[in-house]
Amino acid sequence: MPAVDSHAHAFDLTRQGWGGDRGFDIQPNELGTARQFLHVLACHGFTHGVLINPLGGYGADNTYMLEAIRDAGGRLKGVALLPDGTPEAEIRRMVEGGIVGIRFNLDFPTSPPLLGPVGERALARAREVGWFAQIHYHHGASVIQALPALRAAKLPIIIDHAGRPELEGGLQQKGFQALLELGRSSDAVIKLSGVFRFSQTGSPYEDTDPYLAALIGAFGIDRCIWGSDWPFLRAKARTDYGPLLAALHRVIPDSAEREKVLWANPARLFRMHA
Repeated sequence: MPAVDSHAHAFDLTRQGWGGDRGFDIQPNELGTARQFLHVLACHGFTHGVLINPLGGYGADNTYMLEAIRDAGGRLKGVALLPDGTPEAEIRRMVEGGIVGIRFNLDFPTSPPLLGPVGERALARAREVGWFAQIHYHHGASVIQALPALRAAKLPIIIDHAGRPELEGGLQQKGFQALLELGRSSDAVIKLSGVFRFSQTGSPYEDTDPYLAALIGAFGIDRCIWGSDWPFLRAKARTDYGPLLAALHRVIPDSAEREKVLWANPARLFRMHA
């Protein structure tokens, strides 16, 4: 069965050096090439993947991602960063090269901003070429502030890493409740990923189960996707692919529903083919 890992990163210093505008450094143990990622996918029964520009490492330069997509024979798509003033010719190159969305990191000052005139221009350009907007944040207050812009964006919205709830705040914390309401009242998509980033107990991440269950209930199974976040940049502790996939199987035990999350939903969203 085809399956998509909807969130990963790739770096190859033999192909591209670090960017001067990077948001953070990539440590030696966090390096992983696109070729290695494709091998990891095959080892776990996945056929396709989505590469995300995380702002770290290469900064806003999407060159290696485009090369990786080109060389992968239709198995990869990409989510890029779009700095203000990106030339139209570069946007066309990105569209033709397999970029399907742009990412905003609400809590990184070096990220292209979502709010204000610069964000409005980026969203308008995304609408013109049929891209979605992918949103990452670390604090619930950030998404509350961004909600008016997200609702007015008039393009598909994907929320990264289950909204990264702060587990000490419980299910009723304002940011998480705002995210659930977004799921109930819009067509936004939630990525059931990154549990290792907000779990307090670590692998097997069972303390995150109630949050994923609430998200599945609010967004509906048809608007849920999954990603490993390989190669686990800035992880708090040792992280492995298998336990993260097992955590998904635990919260979605039904195989037909998992097929939607791992193939039907991302294939539709990212325009992928078996």
